[in-house]
Amino acid sequence: MANPCFAIVDDDTEFASMTLDLARRRGFTAHAFHRVADAAPWLAHHDPDLTLLDMHLPDGTGFDVLDRIPVQHQGQIVFVSGSSDIEHARRAVASSASAYLPKPLPPNRLMGLLDDVRQSHHAREAALREDGADGLLGESAPMQSLRQEIGRAAPHDVSVLLFGETGSGKELAARALHAQSGRGGRFVAVNCGALPGELLASELFGHERGSFTGAAARHLGFFEQAQGGTLFLDEIGDMPPALQVYLLRTLETGVVQRIGGQGEVPVDVRVVAATHRFSGSGCADLRPDLYFRLARYPIEVPPLRARKPDIPLLANAFVDRLNRRTGQAKRLEERCLPTLLAHAWPGNVRELASAVELAYLRSPDESVRAAPLQAVHHGMAGDDDPAGVRFQVGMTFAQMEAEMLRKTLAFHGGDKTATARSLGISVRTVHNHLARKRGDV
Repeated sequence: MANPCFAIVDDDTEFASMTLDLARRRGFTAHAFHRVADAAPWLAHHDPDLTLLDMHLPDGTGFDVLDRIPVQHQGQIVFVSGSSDIEHARRAVASSASAYLPKPLPPNRLMGLLDDVRQSHHAREAALREDGADGLLGESAPMQSLRQEIGRAAPHDVSVLLFGETGSGKELAARALHAQSGRGGRFVAVNCGALPGELLASELFGHERGSFTGAAARHLGFFEQAQGGTLFLDEIGDMPPALQVYLLRTLETGVVQRIGGQGEVPVDVRVVAATHRFSGSGCADLRPDLYFRLARYPIEVPPLRARKPDIPLLANAFVDRLNRRTGQAKRLEERCLPTLLAHAWPGNVRELASAVELAYLRSPDESVRAAPLQAVHHGMAGDDDPAGVRFQVGMTFAQMEAEMLRKTLAFHGGDKTATARSLGISVRTVHNHLARKRGDV
């Protein structure tokens, strides 16, 4: 069981040291920072369970830290301050922070906060374990075969290429590979299609301060963050060809060179890549030499339609997970199972989870009557309703794809990021589709 993680950002070194020592004695891995420039890069790529954030720092404020980190991925963020600035207190309460505490912070208050966070952390870990071994829930023959393949590959320090449809659970398989590998470092995941090429290079390999406009401090890339662990490169086919050359060199030499850096940094990282675009001869979007380097051990993650006996187990597990989050005691209605089993689930496990969640939220009582989302919207959407998509016999796949993209964009008000997330593709793929469409006009 992994220890919970604690971070403190405070220029009062005595207070930070005392707090750090207390957190470690309560079972946390703990980290201290004294400046915005030091804290923000670390917090941007780590997700501590609890962060104490001082309001006043030598090079800015706690709000400057918040502005530079993905707060949706953080645990609790608690502002602490030795001043009585009412305006700062109001702003802190209105921010993403969960609390605002004045200094001096009583030791019993801090110990209580640490204990609550530790209990929540262990409860979440226990809930994840209940979902099945390493999150791969299912007893069908394809799932048993997948777990066997993961078990064979995990102990060996070879690159693994996971291939399977969008939403089938490739990241869960990658996490299972890491969990069974015995590697002590972190599991770091990156979607290669979610970032433009120039930014992806900086995120993967890191950069030195001043190497380009905006590089205010040294940044350790994903390879260095995953030192001793596993780096998961999702949708590897979306990586620009020029960047694939640098990735291949890193895999072959075991070193990275930060952008703007002179020396090489040795890295001990196991790479697991994933793609949904795969054929028996390989992945057309990858350089052949990179493909063969990544596919030392290829593993197929089966689509949900190939493991339909697992659908009742998965649907009930999703209801149980929602019950833990909400404190309710709802149950899946057995009469809905034939409908769930008859559906093809083109969106795979992700689609099933969305269908169960929608039914759970709409349920007026303790009975959850889940149905495929298409069935929920059937007959409710006209041609001008962005929630409905009409396909006709005779349409090509390209036309169907374009229509689905058009309606999904309309549904999300033109938000390309939300559209990509909804369709299970990268933002870059959305832009490419739109560019091709403009070229056809």
